[in-house]
Amino acid sequence: MKIETSWRNIHDFKLVTAEQAMQMVNSGDRVVVGSACGEPKSLMAALAARGSELKAVEIVQLPAMEANQYVRLGMEKTFRYNTLFVSPSIINMLEEQSADYTPCFFSEIPCLFRNKVLPVDVALIQVTPPDEQGFCSYGIAVDYTKPAAECARIVIAQINGNMPRTGGAKIALEAINYIVEKDEPILELNPVQISEVEKQIGKNIAALIPDGATLRLGIGAVDNAVTLFLQDKKDLGIHSEVFSDHIVSLAQAGVITNRKKTINAGKFCAAFLLGTCKTYDFVHNNPDVEMHSLEYINDPYIIGQHEKFIAVNSALQVDLTGQVNAETIDSKQVSGAGSLADFVRGASRSFGGKSIIALPSTTANGQISNICCELDRGAAISISRNEVHYVVTEYGVAELKGRSLRQRAQALIAVSHPEFRERLTAQVRNF
Repeated sequence: MKIETSWRNIHDFKLVTAEQAMQMVNSGDRVVVGSACGEPKSLMAALAARGSELKAVEIVQLPAMEANQYVRLGMEKTFRYNTLFVSPSIINMLEEQSADYTPCFFSEIPCLFRNKVLPVDVALIQVTPPDEQGFCSYGIAVDYTKPAAECARIVIAQINGNMPRTGGAKIALEAINYIVEKDEPILELNPVQISEVEKQIGKNIAALIPDGATLRLGIGAVDNAVTLFLQDKKDLGIHSEVFSDHIVSLAQAGVITNRKKTINAGKFCAAFLLGTCKTYDFVHNNPDVEMHSLEYINDPYIIGQHEKFIAVNSALQVDLTGQVNAETIDSKQVSGAGSLADFVRGASRSFGGKSIIALPSTTANGQISNICCELDRGAAISISRNEVHYVVTEYGVAELKGRSLRQRAQALIAVSHPEFRERLTAQVRNF
């Protein structure tokens, strides 16, 4: 799809090739890249090709889908990757110390740019062709991409005719310094496989969700599993930093209508999308979809304005006092703070709200209990025990809010794997 001739006559001087645009990146620059499936692939490939000419370029992005093209062995002095959320593609880079992780809540990322804690030199974004008023949609990635573009010294946009046009945030052509017109397939993320354990966890969570609730569901196996057991619910709504194919399926089945949302009634609200063409086709020119930045979607105050807000998040470990580790395994960073605290705190503000921490009772091999007396040495405390409401495993639901330490331990042991309950009970006596 070619962009409009009318605006071409005005902005023709901005049209460049990807290779020409990347000449605007200088050594020592901080370059913020559009997130996940919204990553501008052509721009990143052109930047990687300049590896021999640049030095100490910091690349900020989350989560990375194809980071290896510009952060790989031998390019450490050229590009330093600094992620604000750890995804599988860069775990090994962190281990090899060829990349960095900066812990932060998603809701605070825009402020890091706006307050110049992380000043932005160059923003590389991907957008739709402009509309008749000269505005491009950010498509499937508004999140931190919009704030980065608003704060950057230079904005370079790949205009891609395959980018879905979504409602909400837009950028004017006047705010873009260089335009690269390049149509190519949008990155996709296929749904994950769901185990029987995850199905049971999903069933237990679904029992906590009332009709008319507004949901935060992510893209993991447990999140997908929850949707399998929501078919008999009515008038659910979505306010989530991300959604994907499983949410679209519920919408098409009439389960999600957004009619009962306290704010933004009738609208799917999200910050970015990770999915396949099923999701992208659903959101394209859909007036019921609104995309906003993380400073809005993840703001606990905004979240808390929804009645019956249900936040579902996954974790790796929960100790018997209720402390949650959702980020590390054996002190190795495998995830990030992300949206967890934002939505836990937002749901706690909501009238009739619930925050749910979900995890299998054991590790995949069944050898280690994920309900433990103490978190692993060096583990991140992603959520303090003061903030946890429900913990759900395949063995049931533990409600911790308002419970004493003794009551918490008893409730958590009751949803642990039966093989570990006696051992955990013996350990709890040493509190």
